[in-house]
Amino acid sequence: MQTAQTHTTMIRAEAQRLGFDQVGMAKAEFMEEEARHLEQWLQQGMHGQMHYMANHFDKRIDPTQLVPGAKSVISLVYNYYNPAKQEDPTAPKISQYAYGKDYHFVVKDKLKALLHFIQQEIGEVQGRCFVDSAPVLERDWAKRAGLGWIGRNTLLINPKAGSYFFLAELILDLELEYDAPMRDYCGTCRRCIDACPTEAISPEGYLVDGSKCISYLTIELREAIPDEFKGKMDNWMFGCDICQDVCPWNRFSEPHHEPAFAPHPDLLSMRKADWEEITQEVFNQVFQHSAVKRTKWDGLQRNIKFLQEE
Repeated sequence: MQTAQTHTTMIRAEAQRLGFDQVGMAKAEFMEEEARHLEQWLQQGMHGQMHYMANHFDKRIDPTQLVPGAKSVISLVYNYYNPAKQEDPTAPKISQYAYGKDYHFVVKDKLKALLHFIQQEIGEVQGRCFVDSAPVLERDWAKRAGLGWIGRNTLLINPKAGSYFFLAELILDLELEYDAPMRDYCGTCRRCIDACPTEAISPEGYLVDGSKCISYLTIELREAIPDEFKGKMDNWMFGCDICQDVCPWNRFSEPHHEPAFAPHPDLLSMRKADWEEITQEVFNQVFQHSAVKRTKWDGLQRNIKFLQEE
């Protein structure tokens, strides 16, 4: 009879074969401490207009609400680090996670393949795949699964890989061997706090006011960007990598090996003037399968115009 240890070993091997860089297992249980933190964050209005963050609170903190009878949460890491930069240093900047094809589709396909493997090899296993698309506290589960610690910038940091990676989860009604959480290695470092131009990270870290984050302002916010942020956007038109770029742990980041994440041939060579004059047609070509489509052409134009006014 196959054991939890055997199942865990099989799943790890297949996940790595599919291209996941790290795999960790955690027991599916109610997240009491995380529930308190989330409630406080929401009460302080730090989610801005991300109203969906307040929805399905019970599901966010209890995996059995998402998968009845859930016993395990498998957390997985998928690298997206690309050291290539935009050629024109004056061009408005785009976060490197959005260089290539939308990660939701790329990672979700691999996750579905992993679930199919589990069901084929182990048998009657019920489970669901999650890639930043459902009420799952992915960083907290990754922390519980021993994949890293949550840093002062509130991102998951892995001591061997930094933080330039996507997180994904499989919630299963299958018993597995569970990993131990990792301790925090941020130490006295404050680089992310000091570097954030909008002061979105609290003075002591470990708390981000989402409504001040450049990623929120350029992607999530549907209204005009408030004037108080003029001169503070550091030329970012979609997302922001500042708190990752300055993190010492990202010196261990290695280039990804995912062809789907390669940028469109024109993306990195576009000049400042090209972005300022971008048409709907060019937008559709360059970002055909990109996460940038989330902000739409008019949203990107809004961001670029705001940067011009700074």
